[in-house]
Amino acid sequence: MGNLLSLTTFIPLLGALILAIFLRGDDAAAQRNAKWVALATTIATFVVSLFILFEFNPQDTGFQMVEEREWLLGLKYKMGVDGISILFVMLTTFLMPIVIGACWDVKVRVKEYMIAFLFLETLMLGVFMALDLVLFYLFFEAGLIPMFLIIGIWGGANRIYASFKFFLYTFLGSVLMLVAMVAMYVDAGTTDIETLLTHSFGSETFSLLGIQIIGGAQTLMWLAFFASFAVKMPMWPVHTWLPDAHVQAPTAGSVVLAAILLKMGGYGFLRFSLPMFPVGSEVMGPLVLWLSAIAIVYTSLVALVQEDMKKLIAYSSVAHMGYVTMGIFAVNQQGIDGAIFQMLSHGFISGALFLCVGVIYDRMHTREIDAYGGLVNRMPAYALIFCFFTMANVGLPGTSGFVGEFLTLMGVFQVNTWVAMVATTGVILSAAYALWLYRRVVMGDLIKESLKTIKDITPRERWLFTPLVAMTLLLGVYPSLVTDIIGPSVEALIGQYDTATAAFDAANQYAQN
Repeated sequence: MGNLLSLTTFIPLLGALILAIFLRGDDAAAQRNAKWVALATTIATFVVSLFILFEFNPQDTGFQMVEEREWLLGLKYKMGVDGISILFVMLTTFLMPIVIGACWDVKVRVKEYMIAFLFLETLMLGVFMALDLVLFYLFFEAGLIPMFLIIGIWGGANRIYASFKFFLYTFLGSVLMLVAMVAMYVDAGTTDIETLLTHSFGSETFSLLGIQIIGGAQTLMWLAFFASFAVKMPMWPVHTWLPDAHVQAPTAGSVVLAAILLKMGGYGFLRFSLPMFPVGSEVMGPLVLWLSAIAIVYTSLVALVQEDMKKLIAYSSVAHMGYVTMGIFAVNQQGIDGAIFQMLSHGFISGALFLCVGVIYDRMHTREIDAYGGLVNRMPAYALIFCFFTMANVGLPGTSGFVGEFLTLMGVFQVNTWVAMVATTGVILSAAYALWLYRRVVMGDLIKESLKTIKDITPRERWLFTPLVAMTLLLGVYPSLVTDIIGPSVEALIGQYDTATAAFDAANQYAQN
């Protein structure tokens, strides 16, 4: 099992190639076969990924199961996982069979649809395992292509606009990251991420166009990476592509986008920004904390006035990602633990909420909140599931949503009480928009004629929700399942960060004296 990481990463690509080469035709039988091959492939990927989890030792804070070989033009193919990345790998492999299950009613170009999702899974797994800058960038950027096609081909009426907006925002942000990667290679002489984590980039203050750059090259590199990861998260004010992408994307596309793709930004901050540019992170950290707090309040208020269910949940995602960036740049154990926990929790909860919208959209072909009301009378099982995930999204104790927000706010409170106070109002606002949505869609009398024959969730839909309910509850009552795995690696990251910033602060103090 020496190549376990590569095996897990490329099984979905193998499934996509099998579909592309061997499956012919577009009749009902071919469509059914495409779905079953895709489902079997994603389940096999999840089963193989469990061996990674079983072999992983949380007490070892370095990279484990490292695979390294020469690649093209002297570049290296290097993969590995640590306590920060392994749970994102597991989140991806866990959710993808559910995503494929959510595609079961698709009738248009089914083979190509399944190939796009399988190709996307390989690229997402590669992002979380890559230990070489070039390899990381290729995986990170190539993930845009299948998502662009998923929105642009199988999306809603305004899909072309949304897909191009998604592509241009995320691609332009990443161009700056590429420039910074070239600068890192010139400075360190390597693209190996393991080596770069121990390399000290220049932090001497200098003047650029008459502006004093505190933290020097580190701050500039930090800003370049920030441009890419902030768009990917997305952070306010570069979040505007996300609601459009969510509204136009098919249900399965929205689930992948919210549950996995957004997490690449947070993972990037943890893998690059904090450990490689600690001085830049310290200099810019207060700005990120305030941007995050503003994002939580602003996007929560915007969510309150939405008339489209998907748009409301999309703005809710931006607000919840605000807690993540806030926790990461608090740079303490509770903050970073809470940020990672929030990302994993958000993967289950937001994915389930988009599935909830998809269930009634498949029946009524509208996402307008005003088109619904009183669904509890015809869909009691659906009402129960929607209620559960609404409460989890609000952060009800006993669900994973509570643990992530609570840990994050605890971490931020130790750093900046004002930011923590502003962010805490987001908890109240999230209850307002989430319960308002639930009240208008599910509760009340069943007045509308069009809803009087609507059917409750099918057995297939129940199977899709069951693992999401289980994980949301399990992590809510037993959070140490996550914190025990991430804890030692986060502690090592913070120790490395504190050492680097203390040296910078001491040098500054000496220069001033």
